[in-house]
Amino acid sequence: MQTTTGMALHTDKYQINMMYAHWVNGTHNKKTVFEAFFRKLPFGNGYAVSAGLERIVHYIQALRFEEDDIAYLGEQEENYDPGFLEELRRFRFTGSLFAVREGTLVFPNEPLLRVEGRVFETQLIETALLNFMNYQTLIATKASRIKQIAGEDGLLEFGTRRAQEADAALWGARAAYVAGFDATSNMLAGKMFGIPTKGTHAHAWVQSFAEEEEAFERFAKALPGQVTLLVDTYDTLSSGVPNAIRIGKKLREQGKRLQGIRLDSGDLAYLSQQARIMLDAEGMEDVAIVASNDLDENTILNLKAQGAKIDTWGVGTQLITAADQPALGGVYKLVAREADGPQGDGAPRMEPTIKISGNPEKVTTPGRKDVYRIVDRKTGKAIADYICLTEGEKAPTGERLKLFHPVHSYLQKYVEGYDALPLLEAVFKDGEQVMELPALEEIRLFHKRQLALFWPQYLRKLNPEHYRVNLSETAWELKMSMIHAHTASETE
Repeated sequence: MQTTTGMALHTDKYQINMMYAHWVNGTHNKKTVFEAFFRKLPFGNGYAVSAGLERIVHYIQALRFEEDDIAYLGEQEENYDPGFLEELRRFRFTGSLFAVREGTLVFPNEPLLRVEGRVFETQLIETALLNFMNYQTLIATKASRIKQIAGEDGLLEFGTRRAQEADAALWGARAAYVAGFDATSNMLAGKMFGIPTKGTHAHAWVQSFAEEEEAFERFAKALPGQVTLLVDTYDTLSSGVPNAIRIGKKLREQGKRLQGIRLDSGDLAYLSQQARIMLDAEGMEDVAIVASNDLDENTILNLKAQGAKIDTWGVGTQLITAADQPALGGVYKLVAREADGPQGDGAPRMEPTIKISGNPEKVTTPGRKDVYRIVDRKTGKAIADYICLTEGEKAPTGERLKLFHPVHSYLQKYVEGYDALPLLEAVFKDGEQVMELPALEEIRLFHKRQLALFWPQYLRKLNPEHYRVNLSETAWELKMSMIHAHTASETE
Protein backbone atom coordinates (compact mmCIF):
# COMPACT_ATOMS: atom_id res chain seq x y z
CA MET A 1 0.00 0.00 0.00
CA GLN A 2 1.40 3.38 -0.99
CA THR A 3 1.48 6.17 1.58
CA THR A 4 0.48 9.77 0.96
CA THR A 5 3.58 11.98 0.80
CA GLY A 6 4.28 15.60 -0.03
CA MET A 7 0.79 16.80 0.94
CA ALA A 8 1.49 19.41 3.63
CA LEU A 9 0.32 22.10 1.21
CA HIS A 10 -2.87 20.20 0.42
CA THR A 11 -4.64 22.85 2.47
CA ASP A 12 -6.32 26.22 2.07
CA LYS A 13 -4.19 29.34 2.27
CA TYR A 14 -6.16 30.72 5.18
CA GLN A 15 -5.01 27.73 7.24
CA ILE A 16 -1.40 28.77 6.70
CA ASN A 17 -2.29 32.39 7.45
CA MET A 18 -4.01 31.41 10.70
CA MET A 19 -1.04 29.25 11.66
CA TYR A 20 1.22 32.22 11.02
CA ALA A 21 -0.97 34.58 13.04
CA HIS A 22 -0.96 32.11 15.95
CA TRP A 23 2.84 31.83 15.70
CA VAL A 24 3.28 35.62 15.67
CA ASN A 25 1.02 35.93 18.73
CA GLY A 26 2.65 33.06 20.57
CA THR A 27 -0.58 31.05 20.71
CA HIS A 28 0.37 28.30 18.26
CA ASN A 29 0.92 25.74 21.03
CA LYS A 30 -2.49 26.29 22.63
CA LYS A 31 -4.51 23.07 22.87
CA THR A 32 -7.70 22.77 20.84
CA VAL A 33 -10.38 20.21 20.01
CA PHE A 34 -12.09 20.07 16.61
CA GLU A 35 -14.86 17.75 15.47
CA ALA A 36 -15.84 16.84 11.89
CA PHE A 37 -19.44 16.02 11.00
CA PHE A 38 -22.07 16.62 8.32
CA ARG A 39 -25.43 18.31 8.75
CA LYS A 40 -27.60 16.65 6.12
CA LEU A 41 -27.81 13.13 4.70
CA PRO A 42 -26.96 12.85 0.99
CA PHE A 43 -29.33 11.60 -1.73
CA GLY A 44 -32.33 11.77 0.62
CA ASN A 45 -30.98 8.55 2.11
CA GLY A 46 -31.69 7.33 5.63
CA TYR A 47 -28.01 6.92 6.55
CA ALA A 48 -24.46 7.57 5.37
CA VAL A 49 -21.45 5.23 5.34
CA SER A 50 -18.26 6.46 6.98
CA ALA A 51 -15.19 6.15 4.75
CA GLY A 52 -11.83 7.83 4.20
CA LEU A 53 -10.06 6.97 7.46
CA GLU A 54 -7.29 4.92 5.87
CA ARG A 55 -6.23 7.81 3.66
CA ILE A 56 -6.41 10.21 6.60
CA VAL A 57 -4.10 7.95 8.60
CA HIS A 58 -1.55 7.74 5.78
CA TYR A 59 -1.75 11.52 5.32
CA ILE A 60 -1.04 12.20 9.00
CA GLN A 61 1.76 9.62 9.11
CA ALA A 62 3.58 11.34 6.24
CA LEU A 63 2.75 14.95 7.13
CA ARG A 64 5.95 16.96 6.62
CA PHE A 65 6.86 20.26 4.99
CA GLU A 66 9.39 19.45 2.29
CA GLU A 67 12.12 21.90 1.31
CA ASP A 68 10.30 22.88 -1.86
CA ASP A 69 7.18 23.57 0.25
CA ILE A 70 9.22 25.89 2.49
CA ALA A 71 10.71 27.61 -0.54
CA TYR A 72 7.26 28.11 -2.08
CA LEU A 73 5.88 29.61 1.14
CA GLY A 74 8.91 31.92 1.28
CA GLU A 75 7.83 33.39 -2.06
CA GLN A 76 4.31 34.30 -0.92
CA GLU A 77 3.21 37.93 -0.81
CA GLU A 78 2.52 37.63 2.93
CA ASN A 79 6.29 37.66 3.45
CA TYR A 80 6.20 35.08 6.24
CA ASP A 81 8.91 35.49 8.87
CA PRO A 82 11.86 33.08 8.39
CA GLY A 83 11.34 31.87 11.97
CA PHE A 84 7.86 30.69 11.02
CA LEU A 85 9.24 28.80 8.04
CA GLU A 86 11.78 27.16 10.32
CA GLU A 87 8.92 26.15 12.62
CA LEU A 88 7.24 24.49 9.65
CA ARG A 89 10.45 22.67 8.78
CA ARG A 90 10.28 20.97 12.19
CA PHE A 91 6.53 20.30 11.93
CA ARG A 92 5.21 16.89 13.02
CA PHE A 93 1.71 15.86 14.07
CA THR A 94 1.81 15.34 17.84
CA GLY A 95 -1.92 15.41 18.52
CA SER A 96 -4.63 12.78 18.93
CA LEU A 97 -7.26 11.58 16.49
CA PHE A 98 -10.45 9.71 17.35
CA ALA A 99 -12.57 8.38 14.50
CA VAL A 100 -15.57 6.30 13.58
CA ARG A 101 -14.52 3.07 11.88
CA GLU A 102 -14.86 2.89 8.11
CA GLY A 103 -18.05 1.14 7.07
CA THR A 104 -20.02 2.45 10.07
CA LEU A 105 -23.52 3.77 9.40
CA VAL A 106 -23.47 7.41 10.48
CA PHE A 107 -25.96 10.25 10.76
CA PRO A 108 -26.11 14.07 10.76
CA ASN A 109 -24.56 16.18 13.50
CA GLU A 110 -22.58 13.43 15.19
CA PRO A 111 -18.75 13.58 15.20
CA LEU A 112 -17.09 11.27 12.68
CA LEU A 113 -13.65 12.60 13.63
CA ARG A 114 -12.33 14.33 16.75
CA VAL A 115 -8.92 15.96 16.59
CA GLU A 116 -7.08 17.13 19.71
CA GLY A 117 -3.76 18.93 19.74
CA ARG A 118 -1.92 22.18 19.23
CA VAL A 119 -3.90 24.64 17.15
CA PHE A 120 -0.84 24.78 14.87
CA GLU A 121 -1.60 21.17 13.90
CA THR A 122 -5.36 20.93 14.23
CA GLN A 123 -5.82 23.94 11.95
CA LEU A 124 -3.47 22.70 9.22
CA ILE A 125 -5.11 19.30 8.71
CA GLU A 126 -8.71 20.54 8.44
CA THR A 127 -8.83 20.86 4.66
CA ALA A 128 -7.29 17.47 3.88
CA LEU A 129 -9.36 15.62 6.47
CA LEU A 130 -12.59 17.08 5.10
CA ASN A 131 -11.49 16.39 1.52
CA PHE A 132 -10.87 12.70 2.24
CA MET A 133 -13.84 12.20 4.58
CA ASN A 134 -16.40 14.04 2.46
CA TYR A 135 -15.61 12.39 -0.87
CA GLN A 136 -15.19 8.82 0.29
CA THR A 137 -18.18 8.94 2.64
CA LEU A 138 -20.28 10.31 -0.23
CA ILE A 139 -19.24 7.53 -2.63
CA ALA A 140 -19.58 4.79 -0.01
CA THR A 141 -23.10 6.03 0.76
CA LYS A 142 -24.05 6.06 -2.92
CA ALA A 143 -22.59 2.57 -3.35
CA SER A 144 -24.45 1.22 -0.31
CA ARG A 145 -27.65 2.77 -1.64
CA ILE A 146 -27.15 0.98 -4.97
CA LYS A 147 -26.35 -2.27 -3.15
CA GLN A 148 -29.63 -2.02 -1.22
CA ILE A 149 -31.49 -2.06 -4.55
CA ALA A 150 -29.29 -4.61 -6.36
CA GLY A 151 -29.56 -7.14 -3.53
CA GLU A 152 -27.59 -10.29 -4.34
CA ASP A 153 -26.91 -9.25 -7.95
CA GLY A 154 -23.29 -8.63 -8.90
CA LEU A 155 -22.04 -5.03 -8.82
CA LEU A 156 -19.05 -3.79 -10.79
CA GLU A 157 -17.51 -0.32 -10.38
CA PHE A 158 -16.86 1.05 -13.90
CA GLY A 159 -16.32 4.75 -13.20
CA THR A 160 -12.63 5.53 -13.77
CA ARG A 161 -12.88 7.32 -17.10
CA ARG A 162 -15.59 9.67 -15.80
CA ALA A 163 -14.11 10.32 -12.35
CA GLN A 164 -12.72 13.72 -11.41
CA GLU A 165 -9.08 12.66 -11.90
CA ALA A 166 -7.05 9.65 -10.79
CA ASP A 167 -7.33 9.98 -6.99
CA ALA A 168 -11.12 10.13 -7.20
CA ALA A 169 -11.16 7.00 -9.36
CA LEU A 170 -8.88 5.05 -7.02
CA TRP A 171 -10.35 6.00 -3.65
CA GLY A 172 -13.86 6.00 -5.08
CA ALA A 173 -13.36 2.41 -6.19
CA ARG A 174 -12.23 1.52 -2.67
CA ALA A 175 -15.22 3.29 -1.08
CA ALA A 176 -17.59 1.43 -3.40
CA TYR A 177 -16.01 -1.90 -2.45
CA VAL A 178 -16.37 -1.10 1.25
CA ALA A 179 -20.10 -0.59 0.73
CA GLY A 180 -20.80 -3.81 -1.16
CA PHE A 181 -19.58 -3.61 -4.76
CA ASP A 182 -17.90 -6.84 -5.87
CA ALA A 183 -15.15 -5.63 -8.21
CA THR A 184 -13.67 -2.68 -10.07
CA SER A 185 -12.46 -2.18 -13.61
CA ASN A 186 -9.55 -0.06 -12.34
CA MET A 187 -6.37 -2.13 -12.34
CA LEU A 188 -4.40 0.28 -10.13
CA ALA A 189 -7.15 0.19 -7.52
CA GLY A 190 -6.96 -3.59 -7.68
CA LYS A 191 -3.21 -3.49 -7.14
CA MET A 192 -3.26 -0.88 -4.36
CA PHE A 193 -6.18 -2.20 -2.34
CA GLY A 194 -6.60 -5.86 -3.33
CA ILE A 195 -10.03 -5.27 -4.87
CA PRO A 196 -11.05 -7.95 -7.43
CA THR A 197 -10.88 -6.62 -11.00
CA LYS A 198 -13.33 -7.38 -13.79
CA GLY A 199 -13.61 -6.37 -17.43
CA THR A 200 -14.92 -7.51 -20.80
CA HIS A 201 -14.01 -5.74 -24.05
CA ALA A 202 -15.01 -2.57 -25.86
CA HIS A 203 -17.05 -1.97 -29.00
CA ALA A 204 -13.72 -1.08 -30.63
CA TRP A 205 -12.66 -4.72 -30.34
CA VAL A 206 -15.66 -5.83 -32.38
CA GLN A 207 -15.21 -2.98 -34.87
CA SER A 208 -11.57 -3.91 -35.46
CA PHE A 209 -12.62 -7.11 -37.24
CA ALA A 210 -14.60 -7.58 -40.45
CA GLU A 211 -17.22 -9.76 -38.76
CA GLU A 212 -18.67 -9.69 -35.25
CA GLU A 213 -18.45 -13.48 -34.90
CA GLU A 214 -14.76 -13.40 -35.78
CA ALA A 215 -14.17 -10.74 -33.13
CA PHE A 216 -15.92 -12.92 -30.53
CA GLU A 217 -14.01 -16.01 -31.63
CA ARG A 218 -10.63 -14.26 -31.43
CA PHE A 219 -11.43 -12.90 -27.98
CA ALA A 220 -12.54 -16.31 -26.71
CA LYS A 221 -9.37 -17.88 -28.08
CA ALA A 222 -7.21 -15.35 -26.24
CA LEU A 223 -9.08 -15.53 -22.92
CA PRO A 224 -10.97 -18.84 -22.89
CA GLY A 225 -11.40 -18.88 -19.11
CA GLN A 226 -13.17 -15.53 -18.82
CA VAL A 227 -15.32 -14.91 -21.87
CA THR A 228 -17.97 -12.23 -21.50
CA LEU A 229 -18.97 -10.74 -24.85
CA LEU A 230 -20.35 -7.27 -25.58
CA VAL A 231 -23.29 -7.96 -27.88
CA ASP A 232 -24.72 -4.56 -28.87
CA THR A 233 -22.19 -3.19 -31.37
CA TYR A 234 -24.51 -3.77 -34.35
CA ASP A 235 -27.82 -5.48 -33.53
CA THR A 236 -28.19 -7.09 -30.13
CA LEU A 237 -30.86 -9.69 -30.84
CA SER A 238 -30.26 -10.36 -34.55
CA SER A 239 -26.48 -10.43 -34.47
CA GLY A 240 -24.82 -10.04 -31.08
CA VAL A 241 -26.64 -12.68 -29.01
CA PRO A 242 -26.77 -15.31 -31.81
CA ASN A 243 -23.03 -14.89 -32.42
CA ALA A 244 -22.33 -15.14 -28.71
CA ILE A 245 -24.37 -18.36 -28.58
CA ARG A 246 -22.34 -19.84 -31.41
CA ILE A 247 -19.12 -19.03 -29.55
CA GLY A 248 -20.64 -20.47 -26.38
CA LYS A 249 -21.31 -23.77 -28.15
CA LYS A 250 -17.72 -23.94 -29.40
CA LEU A 251 -16.41 -23.25 -25.91
CA ARG A 252 -18.66 -26.00 -24.53
CA GLU A 253 -17.14 -28.46 -27.00
CA GLN A 254 -13.72 -27.52 -25.59
CA GLY A 255 -14.86 -28.15 -22.02
CA LYS A 256 -15.12 -24.44 -21.32
CA ARG A 257 -18.05 -22.05 -21.09
CA LEU A 258 -19.32 -18.64 -22.08
CA GLN A 259 -19.48 -16.76 -18.79
CA GLY A 260 -21.67 -13.87 -19.85
CA ILE A 261 -22.90 -11.33 -22.34
CA ARG A 262 -22.96 -7.58 -21.76
CA LEU A 263 -25.62 -5.09 -22.79
CA ASP A 264 -24.55 -1.45 -22.97
CA SER A 265 -27.36 0.32 -24.83
CA GLY A 266 -30.99 0.15 -25.82
CA ASP A 267 -33.97 -1.01 -23.77
CA LEU A 268 -32.12 -3.05 -21.17
CA ALA A 269 -35.28 -4.60 -19.74
CA TYR A 270 -36.57 -5.87 -23.09
CA LEU A 271 -33.17 -6.86 -24.46
CA SER A 272 -32.23 -8.78 -21.32
CA GLN A 273 -35.57 -10.64 -21.34
CA GLN A 274 -35.18 -11.66 -24.97
CA ALA A 275 -31.50 -12.54 -24.55
CA ARG A 276 -32.38 -14.74 -21.56
CA ILE A 277 -34.97 -16.61 -23.64
CA MET A 278 -32.45 -17.13 -26.45
CA LEU A 279 -29.68 -18.31 -24.15
CA ASP A 280 -31.92 -20.65 -22.17
CA ALA A 281 -33.26 -22.20 -25.38
CA GLU A 282 -29.69 -23.30 -26.17
CA GLY A 283 -29.11 -24.76 -22.70
CA MET A 284 -27.07 -21.78 -21.56
CA GLU A 285 -28.97 -21.02 -18.37
CA ASP A 286 -25.66 -20.46 -16.57
CA VAL A 287 -24.58 -17.61 -18.88
CA ALA A 288 -24.93 -14.35 -16.97
CA ILE A 289 -26.31 -11.12 -18.40
CA VAL A 290 -24.30 -8.03 -17.49
CA ALA A 291 -25.68 -4.52 -18.05
CA SER A 292 -24.06 -1.09 -18.10
CA ASN A 293 -25.00 2.34 -19.52
CA ASP A 294 -25.37 5.19 -16.99
CA LEU A 295 -26.92 3.03 -14.31
CA ASP A 296 -27.72 4.09 -10.76
CA GLU A 297 -30.05 2.92 -7.98
CA ASN A 298 -33.05 4.59 -9.63
CA THR A 299 -32.47 2.96 -13.02
CA ILE A 300 -31.77 -0.42 -11.46
CA LEU A 301 -34.95 -0.19 -9.37
CA ASN A 302 -37.01 0.61 -12.46
CA LEU A 303 -35.41 -2.14 -14.54
CA LYS A 304 -36.10 -4.68 -11.82
CA ALA A 305 -39.70 -3.50 -11.67
CA GLN A 306 -39.95 -4.12 -15.44
CA GLY A 307 -38.71 -7.70 -15.02
CA ALA A 308 -35.24 -7.22 -16.45
CA LYS A 309 -33.19 -10.45 -16.53
CA ILE A 310 -29.92 -8.89 -15.47
CA ASP A 311 -27.51 -10.69 -13.14
CA THR A 312 -24.71 -8.13 -12.82
CA TRP A 313 -24.74 -4.34 -13.00
CA GLY A 314 -21.78 -2.25 -14.16
CA VAL A 315 -22.14 1.18 -12.56
CA GLY A 316 -19.86 4.03 -13.59
CA THR A 317 -20.50 7.74 -13.97
CA GLN A 318 -23.47 8.05 -11.65
CA LEU A 319 -21.58 6.36 -8.81
CA ILE A 320 -18.04 7.72 -9.07
CA THR A 321 -19.22 11.32 -9.51
CA ALA A 322 -22.21 10.99 -7.13
CA ALA A 323 -24.01 12.74 -9.96
CA ASP A 324 -27.25 13.54 -8.11
CA GLN A 325 -25.38 15.10 -5.16
CA PRO A 326 -21.71 15.77 -5.88
CA ALA A 327 -20.72 16.95 -2.36
CA LEU A 328 -21.37 15.80 1.19
CA GLY A 329 -20.87 19.15 2.92
CA GLY A 330 -19.05 17.90 6.00
CA VAL A 331 -17.62 20.58 8.31
CA TYR A 332 -14.84 20.81 10.93
CA LYS A 333 -15.63 22.95 13.96
CA LEU A 334 -13.76 24.07 17.07
CA VAL A 335 -15.56 22.70 20.13
CA ALA A 336 -13.02 23.34 22.93
CA ARG A 337 -9.90 25.43 23.50
CA GLU A 338 -7.25 25.82 26.14
CA ALA A 339 -8.24 28.39 28.75
CA ASP A 340 -5.86 30.70 30.54
CA GLY A 341 -4.32 29.16 33.64
CA PRO A 342 -3.64 25.45 34.22
CA GLN A 343 -5.79 22.98 36.11
CA GLY A 344 -4.74 21.87 39.58
CA ASP A 345 -2.70 18.99 38.14
CA GLY A 346 -0.83 21.28 35.76
CA ALA A 347 -2.64 20.01 32.66
CA PRO A 348 -4.18 22.53 30.26
CA ARG A 349 -7.64 23.64 31.33
CA MET A 350 -10.07 23.27 28.44
CA GLU A 351 -13.22 25.32 27.96
CA PRO A 352 -16.06 24.62 25.49
CA THR A 353 -16.63 26.87 22.47
CA ILE A 354 -19.74 27.46 20.39
CA LYS A 355 -20.51 28.97 17.01
CA ILE A 356 -23.72 31.02 16.93
CA SER A 357 -25.44 31.50 13.58
CA GLY A 358 -28.54 33.08 12.13
CA ASN A 359 -29.12 29.66 10.56
CA PRO A 360 -30.20 27.42 13.48
CA GLU A 361 -28.79 24.30 11.85
CA LYS A 362 -25.32 25.90 11.88
CA VAL A 363 -25.21 26.47 15.64
CA THR A 364 -22.58 24.03 16.92
CA THR A 365 -22.75 21.81 19.98
CA PRO A 366 -19.94 22.85 22.36
CA GLY A 367 -17.52 20.61 24.22
CA ARG A 368 -15.49 17.50 23.52
CA LYS A 369 -17.95 14.67 22.89
CA ASP A 370 -18.29 10.92 22.53
CA VAL A 371 -20.90 9.03 20.52
CA TYR A 372 -22.59 5.76 21.51
CA ARG A 373 -24.90 3.54 19.48
CA ILE A 374 -27.74 2.38 21.73
CA VAL A 375 -28.66 -1.20 20.76
CA ASP A 376 -31.65 -3.04 22.23
CA ARG A 377 -30.47 -6.28 23.84
CA LYS A 378 -33.69 -8.12 22.99
CA THR A 379 -33.91 -7.28 19.29
CA GLY A 380 -30.24 -6.62 18.54
CA LYS A 381 -31.34 -3.49 16.65
CA ALA A 382 -30.14 0.09 17.04
CA ILE A 383 -32.53 2.43 18.86
CA ALA A 384 -30.64 5.73 18.60
CA ASP A 385 -27.21 7.34 18.72
CA TYR A 386 -26.38 9.17 21.94
CA ILE A 387 -23.91 12.07 22.14
CA CYS A 388 -22.52 13.03 25.54
CA LEU A 389 -19.64 15.11 26.87
CA THR A 390 -16.30 13.34 27.27
CA GLU A 391 -15.60 15.16 30.54
CA GLY A 392 -18.09 15.18 33.40
CA GLU A 393 -20.37 12.47 32.05
CA LYS A 394 -20.32 8.70 32.34
CA ALA A 395 -20.83 6.44 29.35
CA PRO A 396 -24.29 4.84 29.19
CA THR A 397 -24.28 1.48 31.00
CA GLY A 398 -27.60 -0.12 30.09
CA GLU A 399 -29.52 1.55 32.89
CA ARG A 400 -32.54 3.80 32.28
CA LEU A 401 -31.55 6.50 29.79
CA LYS A 402 -33.45 9.54 28.63
CA LEU A 403 -33.45 10.22 24.90
CA PHE A 404 -34.83 13.46 23.58
CA HIS A 405 -34.71 15.41 20.34
CA PRO A 406 -31.98 18.09 20.50
CA VAL A 407 -34.17 20.64 18.69
CA HIS A 408 -37.70 19.58 19.64
CA SER A 409 -36.93 18.64 23.23
CA TYR A 410 -40.53 17.66 24.04
CA LEU A 411 -39.98 14.57 21.85
CA GLN A 412 -38.47 12.19 24.40
CA LYS A 413 -38.45 8.62 25.57
CA TYR A 414 -36.67 6.43 28.12
CA VAL A 415 -34.83 3.23 27.25
CA GLU A 416 -33.21 0.49 29.29
CA GLY A 417 -31.87 -3.00 28.68
CA TYR A 418 -29.48 -1.86 25.96
CA ASP A 419 -25.82 -1.98 25.02
CA ALA A 420 -23.98 1.29 24.35
CA LEU A 421 -21.42 0.78 21.58
CA PRO A 422 -18.75 3.52 21.41
CA LEU A 423 -18.35 4.84 17.86
CA LEU A 424 -15.27 7.05 18.27
CA GLU A 425 -12.05 5.08 18.70
CA ALA A 426 -8.50 6.28 19.27
CA VAL A 427 -6.42 6.26 16.07
CA PHE A 428 -3.51 8.52 17.13
CA LYS A 429 -2.50 9.38 20.68
CA ASP A 430 0.10 12.13 21.18
CA GLY A 431 1.28 11.73 17.60
CA GLU A 432 1.61 7.93 17.71
CA GLN A 433 -0.69 5.64 15.77
CA VAL A 434 -2.45 3.34 18.24
CA MET A 435 -5.04 1.73 15.97
CA GLU A 436 -4.03 -1.03 13.60
CA LEU A 437 -5.92 -0.37 10.40
CA PRO A 438 -8.21 -3.29 9.49
CA ALA A 439 -7.88 -5.07 6.16
CA LEU A 440 -10.27 -3.97 3.43
CA GLU A 441 -12.17 -7.27 3.52
CA GLU A 442 -12.67 -6.82 7.27
CA ILE A 443 -14.08 -3.31 6.70
CA ARG A 444 -16.43 -4.67 4.05
CA LEU A 445 -17.74 -7.37 6.41
CA PHE A 446 -18.03 -4.81 9.20
CA HIS A 447 -20.28 -2.68 6.97
CA LYS A 448 -22.56 -5.68 6.38
CA ARG A 449 -22.81 -6.21 10.14
CA GLN A 450 -23.61 -2.53 10.56
CA LEU A 451 -26.54 -2.82 8.16
CA ALA A 452 -27.85 -5.75 10.17
CA LEU A 453 -28.07 -3.50 13.26
CA PHE A 454 -30.82 -1.41 11.70
CA TRP A 455 -34.48 -2.06 10.96
CA PRO A 456 -35.31 -2.04 7.22
CA GLN A 457 -37.31 1.19 7.48
CA TYR A 458 -34.08 3.13 8.14
CA LEU A 459 -32.37 1.56 5.12
CA ARG A 460 -35.00 1.83 2.41
CA LYS A 461 -34.37 3.98 -0.65
CA LEU A 462 -37.65 5.93 -0.66
CA ASN A 463 -38.86 7.94 2.34
CA PRO A 464 -36.66 6.24 4.94
CA GLU A 465 -37.62 6.52 8.59
CA HIS A 466 -35.70 9.17 10.53
CA TYR A 467 -33.10 7.64 12.87
CA ARG A 468 -32.71 9.39 16.23
CA VAL A 469 -29.48 11.19 17.14
CA ASN A 470 -29.80 12.48 20.70
CA LEU A 471 -27.79 14.76 22.94
CA SER A 472 -27.37 13.97 26.62
CA GLU A 473 -29.19 16.36 28.93
CA THR A 474 -25.83 17.67 30.15
CA ALA A 475 -24.62 18.41 26.62
CA TRP A 476 -27.95 20.00 25.72
CA GLU A 477 -27.95 22.19 28.84
CA LEU A 478 -24.38 23.32 28.13
CA LYS A 479 -25.39 24.30 24.60
CA MET A 480 -28.48 26.17 25.78
CA SER A 481 -26.56 28.01 28.51
CA MET A 482 -23.88 29.15 26.06
CA ILE A 483 -26.50 30.29 23.54
CA HIS A 484 -28.32 32.23 26.26
CA ALA A 485 -25.07 33.74 27.56
CA HIS A 486 -24.16 34.91 24.08
CA THR A 487 -27.58 36.34 23.23
CA ALA A 488 -27.83 38.04 26.65
CA SER A 489 -24.52 39.79 26.09
CA GLU A 490 -25.73 40.96 22.69
CA THR A 491 -28.82 42.62 24.17
CA GLU A 492 -27.08 44.37 27.08
